[in-house]
Amino acid sequence: MVGVRLGVDIGGTFTDIVLSEPEGATRRLKVLSTPDDYSRGILDGISRALTQAGADPAAVADLVHATTVATNTILEQKGARTALVTTRGFRDVLEMRRLRIPVLYDLQYRKPPPLVPRRLRFEVTGRLGPSGAEWEPLDTADLARVVAQVAEAGVESVAVSLLHSYADPAHEARVVAALREALPAEIFVCPSSEILPEIREYERTSTAVVNAYVGPVVARYMAALEAGLTARGIAGEVHIMLSNGGVMGVGAARRKPAYLVESGPAAGVIASARAARAAGHDNVISFDMGGTTAKAAMIEGGRVAKTTEYEVGAGINLSAKLVKGGGYPVKLPFVDVSEIGAGGGSLVRVDDGGRITVGPESAGADPGPVCYGRGGTAATLTDALVTLGYINPVAIADGAIRLDAAAARAAIERQVARPLAMPAQAAAHGVLALACATMTRAVKAVSTYRGRDPRDFTLMAFGGNGPVVAVEVARALAMRRVLVPPAPGVFSAVGLLYSDLEHELTRTVLGRWAAPTPGELDAVYGAMADEARAIVGGAGTVFERAAELRYRGQAYELPVSLAPGPPDLAALQRAFADEHERTYGYRSDDEPIELVNLKLVARRPVGGAPTRPAISGGGEGEGKGEGASREVYFGPDGGVHRTPLGGRGLLAAGPREGPLVIEEPDATCVVPPGSRARLDDAGNIDIEIDMTEHA
Repeated sequence: MVGVRLGVDIGGTFTDIVLSEPEGATRRLKVLSTPDDYSRGILDGISRALTQAGADPAAVADLVHATTVATNTILEQKGARTALVTTRGFRDVLEMRRLRIPVLYDLQYRKPPPLVPRRLRFEVTGRLGPSGAEWEPLDTADLARVVAQVAEAGVESVAVSLLHSYADPAHEARVVAALREALPAEIFVCPSSEILPEIREYERTSTAVVNAYVGPVVARYMAALEAGLTARGIAGEVHIMLSNGGVMGVGAARRKPAYLVESGPAAGVIASARAARAAGHDNVISFDMGGTTAKAAMIEGGRVAKTTEYEVGAGINLSAKLVKGGGYPVKLPFVDVSEIGAGGGSLVRVDDGGRITVGPESAGADPGPVCYGRGGTAATLTDALVTLGYINPVAIADGAIRLDAAAARAAIERQVARPLAMPAQAAAHGVLALACATMTRAVKAVSTYRGRDPRDFTLMAFGGNGPVVAVEVARALAMRRVLVPPAPGVFSAVGLLYSDLEHELTRTVLGRWAAPTPGELDAVYGAMADEARAIVGGAGTVFERAAELRYRGQAYELPVSLAPGPPDLAALQRAFADEHERTYGYRSDDEPIELVNLKLVARRPVGGAPTRPAISGGGEGEGKGEGASREVYFGPDGGVHRTPLGGRGLLAAGPREGPLVIEEPDATCVVPPGSRARLDDAGNIDIEIDMTEHA
């Protein structure tokens, strides 16, 4: 067997591995994550997957990997000792930031400290104007002084961000050349004009600093992973998932590691878009719930919503433009994912006043929920789901993790039910209801808060726990349909194999022309295309053009796509006004419109995507057979039902009314009373929800 492809996605609790065979069939595997050394879990899981498939390591053509190493480095403040070289007078840009704060009325709120302390921020004399004209020459003697100070500081990484380098990188290039000549070769040097050649001094500087801060850590991780793969005889090409839904090679990832922030969640959204399109659904909200978080993203008209407004290290990302200021801006393309701290491992607590909370703290993979029997003592959402009967009481993950249902029930009884003076099942259902209410915020953040009505969308549920709670989340938002794709528990890993090699370039053109001609715009796009080809290659590359515009006087832009053919500025302005009205509810056809940035996305397919639903070497669960069932509690309105259990074969003969519990090797799908489930032509579980009682 040759031409095997691997998708590897690390989660807070599980690491998911998907193996795509040359003929298109796919195998799946879930293993517990190893937080002490994530590469250990990856390498051991890959070895198991290859053994199960009967494939030789040499048969692996490529591996696509989503990693949390960049995000965790910032969250844990364990990045490289980093210096910043900037224009004289702008040393404190990182300190001053923007005026926004995420907690409006908290007078004690303190923003996180800059990633580069003031003593490691150095100023150099020389200045460019906004058009790129040299207002003050770069002082050679002053530059030599700064380089000497950086060399003496003992840093591992240096970010260089000079004023208006997006207009002309000449000064920055001289500073970078001087640093690289004087510093050891292993010191990471990042010019802002290479990572983000755009206006906005703070965001550009912050993005360059984040890139430099995580650069050495990501490089070490990549080296360890490649060494481990080589030791196991795997010589296939390694690609890394980006936050925008594409992938890049390891070499490019080492140079631009900031593109790896939030890479994992993007894969599931890409898979959702492909699966929804195949099933005939253009408007979908993806809902990915695992052991630690729940994530949502919008797919409208078959296109994945993206953003360049993202802050890492701000806690839970709500993807709302007004909830900013709590983290470190990374102004790069991201799949617009909203994330909430509510997953299967979310800890459940009841305070002295009887107030119950679910998350955002998680039991993670070690020790995990109480029912895992790995030393966990704090009740979690998973323990509540076991108590309700939603989750198999014997084992999950294709039998790899044995469960202790009695311990789960005892934890819910002791820590939740008794303090609230209510029965254990009622308390467990309250935990579920609260968790679902929290998770609706993630869906609203990408729909309601963006001027979209979630009732116009289908909920695509996946992740280890997404299909368990999806109908309850959809009901809370008056959504009438839920889709659960094949292999939902490893769906993000499947999405890695759908992703293309991709790179996005930006050029700020604000103020360059009074009224640009099509030829002038074409020239800029052509230069960007030449640069992109050097990164992603030429053969088979597809280019997508876009532009960012704003009404004169506005502080932020909106992106619009360019139609094929010569650029038409009037058509761009009309498209911007339409998008402004759709996003914000109004337009102003009399106001002048400014063209701010031109964008180009280069995309090239990496390999063939899986063509058949994922399969596994194991069975579909524990304790099931012909006519299997168990008692499930569906809350005070639904009551207790003796509920049929089985795999997707339960729906083979046609649609069935709930309640049903569909157990698969990697996830469980709960179809509560008042719902009707069927299998569509693409193999998805299609659940229709009766909203009569909620009308």
